[in-house]
Formats: sequence, structure tokens, C-alpha cells
Amino acid sequence: MSDTRRRVKVYTLNEDRQWDDRGTGHVSSTYVERLKGMSLLVRAESDGSLLLESKINPNTAYQKQQEDEKFLSEVFAQLTDEATDDDKRCELVNFFKEFCAFSQTLQPQNRDAFFKTLAKLGILPALEIVMGMDDLQVRSAATDIFSYLVEFSPSMVREFVMQEAQQSDDDILLINVVIEQMICDTDPELGGAVQLMGLLRTLIDPENMLATANKTEKSEFLNFFYNHCMHVLTAPLLANTSEDKCEKDAVVGSTKSNTICPDNYQTAQLLALILELLTFCVEHHTYHIKNYIMNKDLLRRVLVLMNSKHTFLALCALRFMRRIIGLKDEFYNRYITKGNLFEPVINALLDNGTRYNLLNSAVIELFEFIRVEDIKSLIAHIVENFYNALESIEYVQTFKGLKTKYEQEKDRQNQKLNSVPSILRSNRFRRDARALEEDEEMWFNEDEEEEGEAVVPPVEKSKPEDDFPDSYEKFMETKKAKESEDKENLPKRTSAGGFKFTFSHSASAANGANGANSKSVAAQTSPASSNGSSSKNATLTTAVTATKGSLVGLVDYPDDEDDDEEEETSPRKRSRLGS
Repeated sequence: MSDTRRRVKVYTLNEDRQWDDRGTGHVSSTYVERLKGMSLLVRAESDGSLLLESKINPNTAYQKQQEDEKFLSEVFAQLTDEATDDDKRCELVNFFKEFCAFSQTLQPQNRDAFFKTLAKLGILPALEIVMGMDDLQVRSAATDIFSYLVEFSPSMVREFVMQEAQQSDDDILLINVVIEQMICDTDPELGGAVQLMGLLRTLIDPENMLATANKTEKSEFLNFFYNHCMHVLTAPLLANTSEDKCEKDAVVGSTKSNTICPDNYQTAQLLALILELLTFCVEHHTYHIKNYIMNKDLLRRVLVLMNSKHTFLALCALRFMRRIIGLKDEFYNRYITKGNLFEPVINALLDNGTRYNLLNSAVIELFEFIRVEDIKSLIAHIVENFYNALESIEYVQTFKGLKTKYEQEKDRQNQKLNSVPSILRSNRFRRDARALEEDEEMWFNEDEEEEGEAVVPPVEKSKPEDDFPDSYEKFMETKKAKESEDKENLPKRTSAGGFKFTFSHSASAANGANGANSKSVAAQTSPASSNGSSSKNATLTTAVTATKGSLVGLVDYPDDEDDDEEEETSPRKRSRLGS
């Protein structure tokens, strides 16, 4: 192991169980022959004198501290006590920071026990207080401790903040304190804000959230985060893209009438960090972030930043929109087209002119993705509203390709519309099933006197009426040799040239059942014959007598099946009305 030197403070626990400050020095790890192993050496930075020499033993390095929970509780009490002076509090925070840093050398099981002990003693509530203090060094050390805890167990931190939300206001929640520290970072380079943004990203990452049979951490925590924390995260973004801000900045004297974006470099960096976190949410929190974007009209506010003089911020806004379009979600697509949200992107492309830079490439890549993926709703919106402004861009074929896709889709739609009449024509003579059901209902509702009479369904009337007698005579010639019933039951010619015949619908002869279900039917009955009471009575009497006597259906021949086959082969014969 190579020597590493870090500046540390050395404390010694005295007999009164108080920490004595031994001074500040540089620590290094090296092999010490006398101790027969790797050891920690701390030499004073003032004169180089040896402040500490201790053999490294991972199994026992913190065991005595963990056993003395009373001592650690006292330390936490001093850390959070308002009466503790700033110097003392700073020393205690640095002590815990080094404590956590050195825990990384422990074996996994001992490291787990160490952090669980800290959590049990109240490290998270203590950090919540310390991170809100004005002392920059204290906040920085507290952030380092918080990062160790998040790295050890994000679930432990999430569980704490969800329990805390039931008892505290949103303003003092640990995650909101972290977000506020990120927003209020005074470092010009936002070093602390970048670190805190990384911690927030770890906490809201669904990949490290647990899902068990009795508990779904993902849904519970995301509901908590969007209800209690998201408004704090997006507050700077919404504040810097409001209409009031736009008008104020436009009056101040920008070259563009709609340029609002904060020209302050530090604010632009902060907004870029927030957009990076929101882009991560779009990729991983599909349902929750979708509702938030649409309810807050967030994409419109983000695209205002396309006017920023800081290209990196405009690219962050464009990346946010690109992730949304990359999902190919029609809810998002309708939201974009309805809100005309391509306009600021296209304006930025046109304002960029002929400069070949990253912004130009990113915008063209966005439209190329839409073309390649053939997102029809977006293609139609772009071509119909912006093609006149984009057709002059010829150094890439993207926009001409969009126009081609649009015309091809339009041709396909026209072909579909033109094919509709032919489809309707092919179904012109097809009876609707519901109409057939209505005809049957009407037939069953006839009067008792008219029972046994029915009109041939209209589908049969398409044949010439003169064909029916010839067909029927041929049919009767095949039956004469097999007739066993009284000739009164045979079809008789009426005065109108039609025929009336009776037959049974029931299968009572085969089953030995009651023939009450048998029905008499008249086909092609003329009005005169249908009104004649004598013919009706004769027909009904014959049908009833035959039914009661022998329970055999009328005109029910044993070789009907053979005749059915003959009828099916003859194109001029009617289909049978009964079986």
C-alpha cells in the first residue's frame, strides 16, 4: 500500500470521558516493523512530532466506540445543541466525517453494523439540523457524511424521510433541505451542488428501490417525492421562465424580444443541473413525471431556455425535449403538437443560421429521429406548420424526408377513403343479423288465426316468381312415389297461381315428444287465399289431426336428406324453409 497523506485532527478520550484535542497533523498508512503490520501514523503539521501510531485492525477499530452507545448519544446531543459553539460543532462534525471515511476500510459486515448503529443513534436527524446551518465548513462536512449514508443504504434514507413527512412540514424535510442547499450553493463552480445533485439522483433512482410482496418502495417513495419535494426542485426553473421575468428581461435590453434566460452564469449552471435531474426523471419515472409535466406545462417553460446566450443551457433544454420525444408516447406527442412546442426549437435553429455547431447538430438529430422512427403525428404537425420555413435547409435531407413521409402517409389515407365505397357495395344485399331477428319476432307474434302463414324472407325474392312453380313441380314429381299421407296435405294451386303447403318444424316423430311445437307455414300465399276462412280451417284441421293421431310431422319424408343434396346442386331451386 502506498503512503497517502491527509490533514486530520487527533482527539484523545480522557478519564472524564471528554475529548482532548491533540492537534492537527498529516496521516499516512505504512508498514511498521515494530508493530508487525500496517499502521496509521499522524505527525503534527507544526513540528512533525508523532501524534498517533496505531496498528490497523479492521475487526476492532471501532468496536469499543460501538459498544459505548451512551458516549455516541452524548456526542450527537452536543452536535445538535444550539448552545454548542461553532468551533466545537465544527470539530464534532469533522470527527464523524473521518469516522465514516475510515469505516470504508472495514469488512462489509462490520461496516453495515457501524452505519446501522449511527442510524439508530440519530445521525439523519442530526444531519438535517447541521446541513441547515450557516457555517460553510460544517455544511460541507455534513454533506460528506450524508453521501456516505446514501452510498451505504439509499433505502434507509428514503424510509427515514417518508416517516418524517408524517410529522413535519415540507420545508424542513431532509430531502428538501438537501435540495435547498443545492440551490443556494455559493460556489461559482457549484461543486457542492453537483455533489448534492448526484445524491438526489441516487435517491430517486428506481433501480435501487426494493419491491417486496408486502411493500413497494418505488411507488411509495415516488408518490412522496412528487407530492412533497418536486415543487422545491423546480422552483428556480419556474421562477426564471415566468412571463413576468420574460417581460422584465426584455425591457432591460436583450437583442431578442423573447430572450429571458438568466445571463448569470451561476444561475444558468444551476438550471442546467435541475434540467439534468428532470431529464433523468423522464427516463425513469414515466407515470409520475408525465403527470407533472402536463399539469405544470413544464416543457413549455423549459423551452424558454432555448433563448439563453449560454449554449450549454439551451442544449440541456433541447435534451429534455429529446428524451420526451424518444419515448414515442402519444400523450406527449399530442401535448407537444397542441401546444405548438416545436416553435422555439425551430426558431433556435433558424437563429443559429449557417453556423455548424453542437446546437445545430442536436436540433437536426431531433428531427432526424422523428423521421426515422416515422412518428406520424409529429411529422404531420411539423410539415403542415413549419415546412415553409425549413425547406430552404438543404445541407441535410432531413426536412425533405419529413415532407416525403408526410405525402406518403397522405396518399395511403386517400387510398383507404377511396376503397370504402367498394366495400359498402359488396355488402349491399347482405341482411343484417338484427333484421333477421326482428323478422322472427314478428312471425311469432302473429294472431292465432294467421298461425302457419309466413312470408318468404326478402332474400328469396330476388329470384323470378315464375321459377318457383316449375321448380316445385319437379320437386313434387320426385315425391309422388313415396307419398303416404292424405292428398289433402299436398300443396294446392291457389287462384293467384301460388302454392300453399304445410310441413312440420319439430322433430317430434323421431323423439316421441309432443307435437305442439310443430308449425304450419304457407309460402307464396296470395291475398285472396290468405283471407279465405274455409281454406285456413281445412289446413289447420288437417295439421292438428295428423299431429294428434300419429305424432308424425306433415310432409316429413325419410329421405329428405337425399333431396336436400339434390336441391343444393340445382341453382334454380329455393332453399327449404323447414328441415
